[in-house]
Order: sequence, then C-alpha cells, then structure tokens
Amino acid sequence: MFSRREFLQVSAAAGALLGGTSLLGSAAAKQSITQDDLLAFDPVGNVTLLHVTDIHAQLVPVYFREPSVNLGVGEVSGLPPHITGQDFLSTFDLKPGSYQAYAMASTDFVSLAKEYGRIGGMDRMATLVNAIRAERPTQTLFLDGGDTWQGSYTSLQTQGEDMVKVMNALKTDAMTAHWEFTYGTDRVQELIEKMDFPFLASNVRDTDWEEPVFESTSYFERGGVKVAVIGQAFPYTPIANPRYMIPSWSFGIREKELQERIDEARAEGAQLVVLLSHNGFDVDRKLASNVTGLDVVLTGHTHDAVPEAIKVGKTLLIASGSHGKFLSRLDLDVQGGEVKDFRYRLIPVLSDAIASDPEMAAVIKEVRAPYEADVNRVLGKTESLLYRRGNFNGTFDDLICDALLSERDAQIALSPGFRWGATLLPGQDITVDDVYNMTAITYPNAYRSEMTGQMIKDILEDVADNLFNPDPYYQQGGDMVRVGGLGYRIDPSKAIGSRITDMTLLSDGTPIDPAQSYVVAGWASVNEGTEGPPIYDVVSDYIEKSGTVAVKPNDSVKIVGM
Repeated sequence: MFSRREFLQVSAAAGALLGGTSLLGSAAAKQSITQDDLLAFDPVGNVTLLHVTDIHAQLVPVYFREPSVNLGVGEVSGLPPHITGQDFLSTFDLKPGSYQAYAMASTDFVSLAKEYGRIGGMDRMATLVNAIRAERPTQTLFLDGGDTWQGSYTSLQTQGEDMVKVMNALKTDAMTAHWEFTYGTDRVQELIEKMDFPFLASNVRDTDWEEPVFESTSYFERGGVKVAVIGQAFPYTPIANPRYMIPSWSFGIREKELQERIDEARAEGAQLVVLLSHNGFDVDRKLASNVTGLDVVLTGHTHDAVPEAIKVGKTLLIASGSHGKFLSRLDLDVQGGEVKDFRYRLIPVLSDAIASDPEMAAVIKEVRAPYEADVNRVLGKTESLLYRRGNFNGTFDDLICDALLSERDAQIALSPGFRWGATLLPGQDITVDDVYNMTAITYPNAYRSEMTGQMIKDILEDVADNLFNPDPYYQQGGDMVRVGGLGYRIDPSKAIGSRITDMTLLSDGTPIDPAQSYVVAGWASVNEGTEGPPIYDVVSDYIEKSGTVAVKPNDSVKIVGM
C-alpha cells in the first residue's frame, strides 16, 4: 500500500500526466478518507469477482447524483433499488453526511459533493483493481457489464475505440453489451477484433439462421475453481435503439436458452456460474428466480447502486452503479460446486482519496489529447444543479428541453429518459465535454414535426408502460420521457392507456386537444432518415447564447396513486 508521502507524489505526477493538477480535495487532504479505507476488506474464500458496469465512456472524474425518485411497481414496490434518499440511508444503515451516503444517495448532494469531490476516473479505477489483484493474484476476475463504449465526446469521435484501449489496459477478463450496438454491426465487429478479452452475448442470434453471433460463455480458473461466465446483452436493443443499425441480429431474454447454457457449464465442470448481465435489476431479479444453477448475477443497465448483495433463492444479485462511480468486490467461498460463504462491498471510487495509476493516466491522456481543446471549451455557466437521473425529470434534461423549444421553435419538447450523463454543481462552467456527456449518440438529429395531442399521449403512455409495467420482462429500462412546454398527471399504478391524464400546454394553460396538431421537437428518434441538427449542437448553441443558465424547479409532472 502507499504511504501518505508516496500517495501524494503519485497523485501529483498522474495529475500532471492528465494535463492538470492534483485533484486532492478537502476530504482527502484532511485524511478523513484514505485509499486504504476504501480498499479495506476482510477476504473470504477462493474467488474474487470485481464488477463495473455502465461506465458510459467516462474517462476522467465527474460528479454524479443518484436519483431522488426511483419508483417500483407491483411486487418490487418499496424494495431495493426502489428506495431513495433518507429511506435508502435508513435501509442500509448509512450515516447521513458520510462518504457512503454521498456516493449512494441524493440527500444533501451539493454540500457533500463540495466536501468529498468528484467520483470515478479510469485511472482511479485502475488503482483499485490493481491493488485487489495484487492481494489475490490467482483468485480475481474483473468483469465489465457493458454500456462502456458510449457516452462521451471522445467515444463518439473514436467510435468507441478509446474505451477499448482503456479496458484492454485494465486487463478486463470479459464484457457484455448494450449501447455498444449503436455503432452498428460492422463497427462492433471491428472493435471486438481490437479487444484482448471476450465479448459475451449468449442471447444474440442472427436473423437468417438463428445461430449465435457472439460467444456465450467463457471459462476461467480462479483459486482452484472452474468459473463459467455467461454474457447477457440488453434484450430489447432493437426496440430501445435503432433497428437499422443492427438489422441482422435478434435479441431477447431467452430464459430457456440461458438455462441450457447454465446446464452446459455445469456439465463442463463449472463449480461457479456467473451471469454477466445487462438486463436491468428487476429483470434479473425475476430471471434469477426462474432458472436454476446460477450462483451470481452481475446486473447492469438500470444504473442501480445497492450496497448489499440481494439474495434470490441461492443466487446473489449484485448492482454496481454507473459512470465508473463504483467497483464491486464479491468474495466467494466455493466448495463442491456450491457457494458456502460470501462477502461483498460496493466501493465508491472517490477520486480525491485514490492515487491515480500513472500507466492508465498516460492511456487516458493519449486518447483525449487530439480533442483536448474541443472538450474543454467553455460554453457558459450554470447557476443550478444540473443532473439527469430521476424517473420523471432531471434538470439537465429540462435544459435540453428548453434548448429544443427555443432553437427549434417548438411548442412542446420531448427528450428521451436516458439514465447516462454526469452532474454539474451550481457555479460550474459548462463545457463541450459536459454537453456530450448528456447527448453523445450516433443518431443525434433533433427533429421538428407536428403531432396530434393523441399521438403525444400515446407516446407518453408507451414509455410509461416500459417503465412501470408490473411484469419486469415488459420493462425496457430508462426513465420517463422528459417534456418541455407540456404538463401532465401520471398514475404509475394504472394500466397502459390510463396512466396519463390532464395534459396541458404550458404556454397558455389550455388542455391538450387529442385532435389538434402541435409543433414538437425532440431527438434520438429510432427511425432511419430523421432530419435535423445534432442535439449536441442545439444544446451548445443555446447555452452559448444564454451565457449563464438557471433551470427553474419543474413541477409540470404530477405523480398520483403511489
């Protein structure tokens, strides 16, 4: 482990490599949190699984606020991860104001962010992973749950290659995928050829012959245990994202086929079977209850950070958050093909308290160097806390809607309920990097079209059912579509077609007429040939014209019945 002196020296050197100064903040400087504190763990057993997911191409430290609203419906209402704020802290016995509370809940976020600093950074992640590997060199597997190649300026410019270089440097053992597919079939195959580790997706078939497109399972020996890792890509990719980008691949949960893969792994002598999944938490909770022989599910997609392993029968369900904010460590005592004991910790990657790994810092500097002037260009400043996560709205989404209304001369704005995107504190500059962290997709065109009031309601109802259908297998992830210029009432407990009522045009307070046409602007349409300027240009132009942005509290969505 590092001494304090070595820690400061290495951090300063790595900061210089990244083109800045040391990021030591108040908490680390006071030694209230140390790298040793974050790594503290009483090992158990013979296998250690390390898991990250939904990094969304975040190479350098950022702020990221957890949601204050994360509703569950049906049988999962009130269960993790569908608890937030003080309820979350109480459920998991987290002390308010602690670094764990800062990392895992939205309560008092701004003041705690100023105290504890940024999170993530792949150079910090490398430090943690390398330290655990050094402790347990023959027992550790490092697994990536996908949504890794997309979500930043550099990932868009390099079409995902920046993240392949970084994950190769991290010596990743396997990954699965979702947003990776939005680069298209040819680019996905090109990037897989550049990877030093397997790309696992047991549930993807070609549409002509129904044959597997990717490897389904990889086998590893760790601590004298044969470990099978089965990959599960996001099952609804062709629905949630453009079908035309992956026209010859079919997806799905494929529960029966997964059971066959588990049985095959056991027949091959696997003593530990792990599902590396991008299904989403509630889907994986149901899946784990329906299949047998599965020891661990490393879940992703819904960005949930849960500080305890959730047991579903004999299966352990692990949720590792997003944006490089957490590293999960799960130690397992595997004997005779069964997990006899386990110990788990969700490790917050508090950037100010962790030494930057110089080798990874050099890789990050290399991939960002050609774009440094672009990503650091200041567009304006924010007076408001800008964040995305939340079932119904986020303040950065409100800013995007304001930009669409203004720049596209529309009455109503629709912005997708994506869960990726970093947070900005009040008083921060807004850079190009910040805008792309919210908008960097391969189908960015901001459309302007006419829609009837009935069509708008149908869109809202459809998205609400994706989020609040009581059967998790009908949930496609994401949050509710964000709206600008429009108010409505929603009852998530009702059936599709009955959840949305009292739709109102905010500009004049009149009810939305189902038969009347309205000018609507939006982005991220899955339809091929959508026309309009890229959303990142629309938002950047709006911020530059505004200079300083202040987002008003959004009370246009009324939640009832919960």
